[in-house]
Amino acid sequence: MEEKYLICEDSLEGIFTGIYEAYALREGHRHIHIQTEQQDPRLFAVCLPVQTDKTKAMKVARTIHGRLGQEAYLDICRAIASEDEEKGEAVYKTAVCGLAMKNGRQVMDNLADRYVHKVFELSRNTGNEIHHLTGFLRFQELENGILFARFAPKNNIVSFLAPHFADRLPLCNFLIFDEKRGIFAVHPAEKSWYLVTDAEISEESFGPYSEEEGEYQELFRFFCKKIAIKERKNLKLQRNMLPLRFQDYMIEFGK
Repeated sequence: MEEKYLICEDSLEGIFTGIYEAYALREGHRHIHIQTEQQDPRLFAVCLPVQTDKTKAMKVARTIHGRLGQEAYLDICRAIASEDEEKGEAVYKTAVCGLAMKNGRQVMDNLADRYVHKVFELSRNTGNEIHHLTGFLRFQELENGILFARFAPKNNIVSFLAPHFADRLPLCNFLIFDEKRGIFAVHPAEKSWYLVTDAEISEESFGPYSEEEGEYQELFRFFCKKIAIKERKNLKLQRNMLPLRFQDYMIEFGK
């Protein structure tokens, strides 16, 4: 049987739509594959573009959540947020494995399966970055009172960070900007957060930082410098605990 590659949008909705279409082919799953972008052409293989459909994606999401459980569903969502090119195939085959099991909630225990193991690794990697940034993300106050944070994570995790900070800053207007992907998480005070792209909102329209923000930044950097113990300075350990890619966006490492 010929190999078929379903080419999906690089998003949760796109990959879930691909899974729906893979089942709709009714040809089994051995010769069907999912990719998030078309890579090198394969001999004797058919590439089928998949149009993202939120209704189909929602059906797949409900099925995975209901049959595989909350923990497996979150692992799959975190894996989809990864930048790994093989995530589409790994998520698809993990879903197939779980739905074929008598108790699909045990699917993530099946680490002998290379696709399940791949999803586990991607989820762990993405989860670690989310965990780091809940502590390392820095907000700065704009002149209009909005709190603004920018970062450039390896993985597409802004939708995981937004609910964390919405829960902790429910009375604040804030923006989290992923400048690598051009995505903003927008949280109006006392309302639900949502995502927009940099095509819909311009960073230049925010205005300058507030006068108080500059003063507090200077005080914070002075505080961090004064509490440091020169004799115990260990840059190698610091970079292990706080990689350089995070430091570029942290106030205390600014000049």
